[in-house]
Amino acid sequence: MTRRRKQEAGALAEAAAREHLEGRGYRVLETNFRCRSGEIDIVAKHQGQLVFVEVRSRQGTDFGLPRESVGPRKQRRLSRAAATYLKQNRLGEVSCRFDVVEVMLDSDGRPREITILRDAFEPRGIF
Repeated sequence: MTRRRKQEAGALAEAAAREHLEGRGYRVLETNFRCRSGEIDIVAKHQGQLVFVEVRSRQGTDFGLPRESVGPRKQRRLSRAAATYLKQNRLGEVSCRFDVVEVMLDSDGRPREITILRDAFEPRGIF
């Protein structure tokens, strides 16, 4: 898959993830929050918690499931970005969690299966 095609598939996966989350009661507050520490794909509220969501997509499982690509290094970057988000928005001590949305793509790069992994990992490094 070309780089452009991967970017298009990623954008479709993020849009599908957002729609899927909203259909399950998540209220999306922001998408693609960027800071020096990294990027958070989706920031949402769900059941009284602030949720930082990482969207991962793949066409197949030859290289593992999408969720397996959110290793310790990525978790630290997401944790630092979340801490920055909290600070910039003056949210202080608020209940939050990290979810991963796994999007399996069909051969054309379109989403075919979406799974929400709630509380996918504990914050690392900053919290």
